[in-house]
Amino acid sequence: MTPTLVRQHLPHAGAAPRVDLRARARDWSEIQERMLVPLYEAVYERLDVGPATRLLGLGCGSGLALLMAAARGAAVTGVDFSPERMTFARERLQPEAWGTRARAETRLVEGSPRDAAVPGAPAYTLVTAFEPIGCLAGDSEGMSGLLAEAPLGERGAAVVLAGWGPPERCATTSVLRVATKLAEPLRNAGSWRPALRDDLEDVAQRAGLKPDGSGRVACPFGYADVDSAVRGLKSTGLFDAAMTATDQVQVDKELTEALHPHQRQDGTVWMPNVFRYLIARVP
Repeated sequence: MTPTLVRQHLPHAGAAPRVDLRARARDWSEIQERMLVPLYEAVYERLDVGPATRLLGLGCGSGLALLMAAARGAAVTGVDFSPERMTFARERLQPEAWGTRARAETRLVEGSPRDAAVPGAPAYTLVTAFEPIGCLAGDSEGMSGLLAEAPLGERGAAVVLAGWGPPERCATTSVLRVATKLAEPLRNAGSWRPALRDDLEDVAQRAGLKPDGSGRVACPFGYADVDSAVRGLKSTGLFDAAMTATDQVQVDKELTEALHPHQRQDGTVWMPNVFRYLIARVP
């Protein structure tokens, strides 16, 4: 869901939409990122993440998934291209800026996955790519390239890929279709598309990884109100092509209308979704 590693590699037609990147990063950190907590928890529980784990998080965003792994005792390294989101990750994971002791064995790397390699350091035992792939044209290919750059660890190390579940199981699908409709003039400009059944397996195959299990997790999207929902959804980057093709005002209007069926009597917005993850192994 984070527009970080993968989307840096996607071609864009026309000028990029004008957005306040720091405000967007804050919306991701404060509103949207928590929607995937059930996914993080399910993966960590299944793989018994703990003190023996050396985790590399690709596209770590503002660091919530890393924080959860560190709370289990794992040594964590996060990589992301976005300086705005990395600012929030540092506040979460390296609280010495607030006069407290930093978490042990925590590294944050702004840049390429290849920069996460440390000569002489123990190999990573787990690599996570929680950015949901298979929702933008070209993102699967981009993730394959990033995995090729990443230090994946020793033989048998786990690599976790994540993606949206079947469109019919995701209430947010009807809202995300707004991105495709508005971005139609740009066509292949990285607009949203429905997830395909074998998206994750295709990425693993291209990266030379061996599938070793998968799962589905309920990740409902819940917001305090429609405005929070609009801000949270835009922070994913899935509407960037739509804003390029039209403008932010039009995207906000169409999103607000699409969210109305999901608004409850108390004003909150609730959309049940299912996300999928694949565990693959380094051969």
